[in-house]
Amino acid sequence: MDWRFYGPDAVLIRFAERLGDETFQRSRAIVAELERHPPPGLMEFVPAFTTVLLEFDPLVMPEISAEMPGLLRRIERAAQHRLPPAKLHEIPVRYDGEDLERVAEAKGLSTDDICALHSSPTYNVYFLGFAPGFPYLGDLDPRLHTPRLSAPRPRVAAGSVAIGGEHTGIYSVETPGGWNIIGHTSAVLFDRAAEDSEAFLLRPGDRVRFVPQSGKVL
Repeated sequence: MDWRFYGPDAVLIRFAERLGDETFQRSRAIVAELERHPPPGLMEFVPAFTTVLLEFDPLVMPEISAEMPGLLRRIERAAQHRLPPAKLHEIPVRYDGEDLERVAEAKGLSTDDICALHSSPTYNVYFLGFAPGFPYLGDLDPRLHTPRLSAPRPRVAAGSVAIGGEHTGIYSVETPGGWNIIGHTSAVLFDRAAEDSEAFLLRPGDRVRFVPQSGKVL
């Protein structure tokens, strides 16, 4: 585990080198520790696949480097803990995306193959980003690894299920986007009208299973 400054009042801590279930469990434990026992002056933290970014209030934490050895030891201890099983969400998906046939042709697969390969794993929610509630899901089958579009679409509908590079995700709001759309879901990932803690369907550390649907998604 190591760290470096990320601007004058933030640090980026790297807790793993590669994705995998061990990394996912370490990330869950670190997030839980920072939520339960935030260090003095912590204003915000943002987990990613193998890192976590911590931003501090300089009036409370003026000498970050002096505090980092102790903080790293605490985070390393927390990373060893094993939490109860993550919450599992079953997301209904209609595999009818705009890019489904193109992806299938590029991979030498049928559209049914794409559906089966995409819906087989149970995915880890590593973090939310890009747009409110957009989940970055790891563990996509290598046969589905697909480059993002060379030029993003100006509008992608909320509920679009897509793949990009080694990952899959769900567009939580209408936004521009360059991932390959292979399906759609009626699940609401971000509720603007809800209270902060209830606004997001998914949280980092949760797990997701896609459930294929025929016809209209229920």
